[in-house]
Amino acid sequence: MGVKSMKATANRLAIALGLLVTTSCTAASNSSTQSQQQASQQLIKVDGSRTVFPITQAIAREFQKTQTDKTQVTVSVSGTGGGFNKFCAGETDINNASRPILTAEMAACNNAKVRYTELPIAFDALTIVVHPQNDWAKDITVAELKKIWSPAAQGKITRWNQVRSSWPNRPLKLYGPGKDSGTFDYFTEAIVGKATSRNDYTASEDDDVLVKGISNDPNALGYFGFAYYEANTDKLKALAVDSGKGSVLPLRQTVEKAPVSASLPTFIYLY
Repeated sequence: MGVKSMKATANRLAIALGLLVTTSCTAASNSSTQSQQQASQQLIKVDGSRTVFPITQAIAREFQKTQTDKTQVTVSVSGTGGGFNKFCAGETDINNASRPILTAEMAACNNAKVRYTELPIAFDALTIVVHPQNDWAKDITVAELKKIWSPAAQGKITRWNQVRSSWPNRPLKLYGPGKDSGTFDYFTEAIVGKATSRNDYTASEDDDVLVKGISNDPNALGYFGFAYYEANTDKLKALAVDSGKGSVLPLRQTVEKAPVSASLPTFIYLY
């Protein structure tokens, strides 16, 4: 994943997990023996963004190795929006997010008296990918992406040559995150202008499903976080994106040096 500082990310999440355990145990020490037993079997629930999932899963594993009690950390995926629904209902302790919390979600947390801390952890590079057999597309402009993904394109922009006349007259099959995904929100706001897009595409909150679909479809085009491209470079081809200042490929060093316009910030929210 294209992160600004993996060491800083690991430290922040480990501290967050430690704070949750400490808070629980402190509360238990002022309560009954039954509460103390429950604290010794503390379950920390993490949910939310698929983009942030690899980071929290890896750090949670390392964190648990340092614990002498029965603390367990579970890391699930329901998308940024789906995760906030659970987090603001008090059902989870940490929410992974590939966008900042929305005003409506702030209100939901406030109404449920869920007080949270926002921890920025990384920059991820949104990656536009195609099948490796695609030998006609090497780059794509922001205007072309808008032409593809805007709601008005539904049922109309269905072939590659409708996007760029020099591209072949072949079906254009689209893959992308579902609407509960923070990656969907960030991409559509950056490309379309608001968090909406055409609906006639293969959607999933699970990026592995998108990787599989695109890698099996020579006519495919899709988008997701850089980590899932980096782990599947033998199955996918990334397109350089031109926002008017030259084409830029999603590379780890590019994001680490200076986040490009196609990059997105990621967060964890701690209850």
